[in-house]
Amino acid sequence: MRGTARRTWTAGLATVAMAAGLAACTGDEKDDPRSSGKREKAVVKACADGTFTWTGVRRTDRLTGVSESQRVGDDGAINVQMERVYTPRPAVRAEGPAVSPAEVLFSLGKRIGEIDSDARTLAEVSGDTWAFTDVHLAAPKLESGLSKVTGPGELVEYAGVREWEGDFRYTCSGGKTTTGHARNWTVDIGGVLSCQESVDGDGLALQAARRSCEEGSPALEEA
Repeated sequence: MRGTARRTWTAGLATVAMAAGLAACTGDEKDDPRSSGKREKAVVKACADGTFTWTGVRRTDRLTGVSESQRVGDDGAINVQMERVYTPRPAVRAEGPAVSPAEVLFSLGKRIGEIDSDARTLAEVSGDTWAFTDVHLAAPKLESGLSKVTGPGELVEYAGVREWEGDFRYTCSGGKTTTGHARNWTVDIGGVLSCQESVDGDGLALQAARRSCEEGSPALEEA
């Protein structure tokens, strides 16, 4: 079964999926904490020329939205609305002298290859790579990317993102160290599956099938 979409899609019999590039990210931690009514202590800032070290960096594809299964007739028309099941938000948590969240995400971006390893400062990045350093951008909207398919079937549309996270240590020459954890995402994924066809692996398509296809559907045979 094959679909067409506003995003760039790859075709498959059981699923259609494509990583459509970096989109926006949103922060779940504000730079300015809410005042508690007490006098805040002066923030101790980290040095400007410290060194980042990353450990435990991992990638996870997360399902962000899925539609109910819809019966499509011979005309191939489809009109679905996805329900959000997860909202991706970049985040930076740190203990020790304050480090800019943008600098932390800049370093993580270089670590995973999203940002050119030769870039030395934030001023050297732009466009999609700059977006990776912004903790305030919005999560991608759940917009149906599929408008027409060929042939009848019981279809489910889904969306997801590819998240990256890891632990960091920021060390200054004077011995002061900041430690923490950071998370962001790089890829906006969209696809469509048929409940009447098996789904390979344990990726986003199978997660979507488990949510929307009826028990006993061929799409769930691998579950």
